[in-house]
Amino acid sequence: MAVKDTFEIQVGEQKPIIIKTTNWTEQASGSCLISQGETEVLVTATLSPHTREGMDYFPLTVEYEERFYAAGKILGSRFMKREGRASDEATLNARMIDRAIRPLFPTDFMKEVQVIATCLSWDGENDPDILGMIGSSFALAVSEIPWNGPLGAIRVSRVAGKFVFNPTYEQKKESDMDLTLSAIWQPALSGVEGGDDILVNMIEMGAKEVLEKDVLEAYEAAKKELKKIIDLQISAVKKIGKTKDEFLPAVELDIANEIKEWLGNKLVDAITNAPKGEKNLGAAEDLKKELVKYLAEKHPGEGKEKQVLAFFEKEIERIIIKNIIEKDYRPDGRNSLEIRPLSCEVKVLPRAHGSAVFFRGLTRVLSVLTLGGPGDSQILESMETTGKKRFMHHYNFPPFSSGETAPMRGPKRREIGHGSLAEKALLPVLPDIETFPYTIRIVSECVSSNGSTSMASTCAACIALMDAGVPIKEPVAGISVGLAKDEETGKYKVLTDIQGPEDHYGDMDFKVAGTKNGITAIQMDIKIDGINKNIMEEALARAKDARFKILDIIKEQIAEPRKELSPYAPKIFTLKINPAKIGEVIGPKGSVINKIIEECGVAIDIDDSGLVFITGTDAEGVEKAATWVKGIVREVEVGEVFQGKVVKIMDFGAFVEILPGTDGMVHISKFVKERIQSVSEVAKEGDTIPVKVMSVDELGRINLSAIDAGFKPALKNSKQ
Repeated sequence: MAVKDTFEIQVGEQKPIIIKTTNWTEQASGSCLISQGETEVLVTATLSPHTREGMDYFPLTVEYEERFYAAGKILGSRFMKREGRASDEATLNARMIDRAIRPLFPTDFMKEVQVIATCLSWDGENDPDILGMIGSSFALAVSEIPWNGPLGAIRVSRVAGKFVFNPTYEQKKESDMDLTLSAIWQPALSGVEGGDDILVNMIEMGAKEVLEKDVLEAYEAAKKELKKIIDLQISAVKKIGKTKDEFLPAVELDIANEIKEWLGNKLVDAITNAPKGEKNLGAAEDLKKELVKYLAEKHPGEGKEKQVLAFFEKEIERIIIKNIIEKDYRPDGRNSLEIRPLSCEVKVLPRAHGSAVFFRGLTRVLSVLTLGGPGDSQILESMETTGKKRFMHHYNFPPFSSGETAPMRGPKRREIGHGSLAEKALLPVLPDIETFPYTIRIVSECVSSNGSTSMASTCAACIALMDAGVPIKEPVAGISVGLAKDEETGKYKVLTDIQGPEDHYGDMDFKVAGTKNGITAIQMDIKIDGINKNIMEEALARAKDARFKILDIIKEQIAEPRKELSPYAPKIFTLKINPAKIGEVIGPKGSVINKIIEECGVAIDIDDSGLVFITGTDAEGVEKAATWVKGIVREVEVGEVFQGKVVKIMDFGAFVEILPGTDGMVHISKFVKERIQSVSEVAKEGDTIPVKVMSVDELGRINLSAIDAGFKPALKNSKQ
């Protein structure tokens, strides 16, 4: 490898981040090899040379590639050893990079861009996702791709009350906050009184009920480090940056003037004077169709009508934002503080272990919960993670929820992302496995969508948890807060509870979930360059107020988790055994545990710590299996008397089962005082007889006596 340039930066107290440009990826538009410790990520940004015919959107794709070799692992099934479909973790990392870089591309840029971050080496200490974000910014910044970066990216944790930047995995485990920020530097605001020159453009956070002020303090603490990361890239661009590609505006000036003349005030009237309600842009859609027909007839064969969509998108956005800022009038008639009508329903499905529907205006989500045993937990197998997951939240967005038709081919990135966000929001309030040993799966079906279905899923899933009787610590609710900002004047309004058009035409989607005690999750996406602390602070305050109102609605329907589980839920019995006894419960080649499972109709999971989970739908079978296991692991003491079952007769005596799975030997001389030729003279297999424990040798073999336990059989006539 020939290294062309090297750039190095120290972030916080961790190992330095090193960015190298090499001769490896000569044909990519921009690239770098970025590392921290022995974790290394190769990032490339590539620009397609042509704009696709008829393109009316910006075709950006971001991929985050895990390689098992990076961790020194060979994973997969017996027959398939190469990496296949991206893991959920890789998908979420790709989405996070996408959300950070996408707002910084010019509005009218339509050439295809692809950013690929590939983890080549992973040391188990330094997380590659932040390196992927910084590397993506670097690769775009030094390339010819038009982009308004660079950006800085950082992870902030709080360990023992102290903020730690880009923490190690061990430090993340000890923290109560896992906050990822990306931000840009706006030099025009540097030195301006009250001006915030570091603007945040992406937030992702999971937390253990932290306060709004904690989030703001973390942002303030990270600003200096973010500026250092941005400055490094600015210096790199000056040294090795390429000339940026030129592109044409989406709407030609003469067509724009012709459209404006035809429209006059029709579009303003259609939006402003539309009837109140969530579906109120129908008149605007009708105008769009009329205009397309008009241009197609006036300029036949020239394709001028194709520019109508781009013009309308910008014009509708301008009108909506102007109405909100100047009149506090939103597309559905609400003011900026109003929440749409809220309600919820509990136990909506008769056989489900837990179910609920949450309503917020036209947004409605059905959440269905299923309980299973520990054996139903998800097996995780990725580059970074190998283990089990006992709580899963899956989100589905069928096309009918938005009144559309589309192929249904499994979960897309958005569905994986929304499912993960709600899962992150709920995880801090779940009971631990010792308290509630069940595997929990919730599926949230978006049955009607008009904005922020992810937060509606969080609310519905929380209600389903309580309906199922899962002893959560506190109810969780979430809301999405939006923004309407005039970039020319700087005026803005923060919007509580955004609906579809405000999500589409507005500038921010700031999702916050939490309990009455604090925040458990945040996810923020924007369409402008970034937001300052004032906007962030107001958004957090609005989200808190809305969250409390939603929690009140939830508690009106179900005040606390049910005391009893659904009768259709499996029963689980948990017991702790000596880890040294695990082998006895399992038996040679699984013979003992398989016998218990078969005879009792249960599932048995044993943790290395000695924790045993017995799961079944029949309470009697679970109890029988528990008694059996207890008997196997019970330490038999000399002098104890049992009513044992004769299980096998030998020439020299008989084996008697004194506890489930535990046998002892009664020598032929220990049945009766008289001399007998065969044990069958006094007992037969299946008989229950009293026996006393006389000794237990060093190998654990138990010697029993029937005489000493008071066994007095009638001797059989040997001639008979």
